[in-house]
Amino acid sequence: MTSQSILPLELRAVNFEVQGKRLIKDVSCTFEQNLRSIIIGPNGAGKSLFLRLCHGLLQPVSGQIIWQGGGDRDSARQQAMVFQRPVMLRRSVRANVDYALSIRSVARPEREAIIDEVLQRTGLSRFADYPAHALSYGEQQRLALARVWALKPQILFLDEPTASLDPPATHLVEQIIEAIHVAGTRIVMTTHDLGQARRIADEVLFMHRGRLLEHAPADQFFDKPKNEHARAFLGGELLWWHPKHPLHKPGSKKEICQ
Repeated sequence: MTSQSILPLELRAVNFEVQGKRLIKDVSCTFEQNLRSIIIGPNGAGKSLFLRLCHGLLQPVSGQIIWQGGGDRDSARQQAMVFQRPVMLRRSVRANVDYALSIRSVARPEREAIIDEVLQRTGLSRFADYPAHALSYGEQQRLALARVWALKPQILFLDEPTASLDPPATHLVEQIIEAIHVAGTRIVMTTHDLGQARRIADEVLFMHRGRLLEHAPADQFFDKPKNEHARAFLGGELLWWHPKHPLHKPGSKKEICQ
């Protein structure tokens, strides 16, 4: 399951719209190898759309998304995505991982060894023969991570993977994500949890209203962000109330609905 590197991933002036409404606006950035990128921003910033564009689930209306090595087929096989709500196949925990490996034409003896390893590393070995849909939400999220870990992707996109988890379950998922990264997978992840962003990020991308307003090393971003909206966001302000927000009108009740 090895091949030439598909990284870095470069986005050039990417735009995306639905029914004529521009939701991602002229976004350009590059994801180099061996980093953990955390994407933050208020609701509606375009974070999830951004991930789906990178992963290939959506196509931009203009601009380019460029993988460094290989064609579309190679890049598709060397990346993976975990969603906020994990999708479970109606079969056992073990069979969920086995299916992911089988469609990559991994030989059965090798599949069995890989399955045992990833279930052990994600703390799911004792649930191997359970129906996947019988797992708790946190356990299902760990199973989703086990499936992608088995494939050893070069880059993993994660859309708020701990959004509905309690602190202990969040900690377990963060540990698994870190282990996947240490094993050689590039991480690109969205979160609303600033504490989590500080714990995980090597670099931070701040998005607001479909634009990428800042892309900086994590320590630099959290210590002294350059963008005024990023500073307001870190300070806990509601950005639609920010004095320079284009929709801000002092005293207007409509502000809170934008």
